[in-house]
Amino acid sequence: MVHGLDDVGTAREAASTKGAAGPFGRALAAVNFYVVIASAVSLVIAAVVLTYSVATRYFLHLSTDWQDEVSVFLIVGAVFMSAGAVQARRGHVGIEAIVVLLSPRANYVRSVLVDIVTLIFCAFFSWKSALLLLEAIEGGFRTSSTWQPPLWLPYSLMTAGMTLLSLQVLLQVCQQLSRKGRPA
Repeated sequence: MVHGLDDVGTAREAASTKGAAGPFGRALAAVNFYVVIASAVSLVIAAVVLTYSVATRYFLHLSTDWQDEVSVFLIVGAVFMSAGAVQARRGHVGIEAIVVLLSPRANYVRSVLVDIVTLIFCAFFSWKSALLLLEAIEGGFRTSSTWQPPLWLPYSLMTAGMTLLSLQVLLQVCQQLSRKGRPA
């Protein structure tokens, strides 16, 4: 169980995409690596944009119509795109109180069932995001601000991120089922 920031770096990689994952797992790990770097850069850019906005408004008394949407798009993109990489480390929030009470076999079954339900939810979310993206492209939808960037930008990041997350969960389900019922 992770209790503080000191433990984050040593969190167990329960379903790592290295080694036994095969070519698909290695490719997904490479994609996750670059997505995490791009997500980190986008968070830094969002921080710079927001800092610029505050300074410009305070010192120069100028309006910056674009900074809110740019920073939101960058943050939303970073969160959705990096979700698969976080899942590869099993870094999402989980409740471990039940884990210590169950036998290894029961934990294996619980883990597989949770991953299957997660896969179904993420695949559904990915599919609905793709439909929303297509609708935004076909309709030429834009935000209601004065800047009016196209909505396909955040919707494409959301769709790509949820697809990567779905693929990561699918890989983990396949890895668990390939163990043929053996607990980890």
